[in-house]
Amino acid sequence: MLIDEVKIKVEAGKGGDGVVAFDKIKMSLGPTGGRGGNGGNVYFQGISDVFALRKYRHKKEYLAPNGKNGRNNRSDGPMGKDLFLTVPIGTVIRNMKNGKIFEITQPEEKFLAAKGGLGGRGNFFFRSSKNTSPQEFERGKSGEEFDFELELKLIADTGLIGLPSTGKSSLLNELTATNVRVGEYHFTTLEPNLGAMKNIIIADIPGLIEGASTGKGLGIKFLRHIQRTKILLHCLSLESENLFENYEIVRKELEKYNPELLLKKEIIVLTKSDLIKKEILLKKIEYMKNKTNEKILAVSIHNLDAIQSLEKEIEIALN
Repeated sequence: MLIDEVKIKVEAGKGGDGVVAFDKIKMSLGPTGGRGGNGGNVYFQGISDVFALRKYRHKKEYLAPNGKNGRNNRSDGPMGKDLFLTVPIGTVIRNMKNGKIFEITQPEEKFLAAKGGLGGRGNFFFRSSKNTSPQEFERGKSGEEFDFELELKLIADTGLIGLPSTGKSSLLNELTATNVRVGEYHFTTLEPNLGAMKNIIIADIPGLIEGASTGKGLGIKFLRHIQRTKILLHCLSLESENLFENYEIVRKELEKYNPELLLKKEIIVLTKSDLIKKEILLKKIEYMKNKTNEKILAVSIHNLDAIQSLEKEIEIALN
């Protein structure tokens, strides 16, 4: 199950306390209390696993280790170990306290989420000519504490879009050899699916319906995943008698969600071409060409030549 939105709380480690310590001969060698170690920082770090947000589904609070107290002989206490929280590349990290936003777009990319508290000074740091045996020390400072919202926006080269039951999942299976569940009923795909075609990442976006931009059906939950794709494959089922109307429904929802989505390169794909006669198919292709002024491809998962032609068009569009 793909988890693409979670809220968690992170807290960096507290700094260790400074200490009061003296050498054996107190008056001759003076104070030796060291500083406490700094608390551990909290980082978000990118990884390629698109399912990496799953682990935050139930556990919501993450604390980095505290620094240890200072030691004698002017030795600092050990620092708290940094805590690294992994997130999928494509994750938008929003600090809910200050509103700052950061995006993880590369594997191993790091973002400092919360800074550990400083360790307190020991009595060695309070010595002076007038205070040769100080009893003063400092407590360690608390680490930063924030609530974060993590939102995954898939990074894919190509996005498969269209109304439910237009054959998107079946097409993904053929293009990428991905084993995606398919069926002849709405919302078989309940989460985005990914596949690779010659190192080209293709995302199957769950079926959109009229009103998706306001939350109907699977709603805006999955519209966000279209934003980072380079091209869109707009799938229209040839079983429908209203091809252009179906095309317009999806285009209007994209526009309502983010008008910039309409500027993306688009390939219109008429699916299930094996279910209608050739003369009817040619008329529908011509009809959609006249209505959209776009190149139209008709495909069937049972027609290898058509699938290969689509592969070439995707490669050309990306280049």
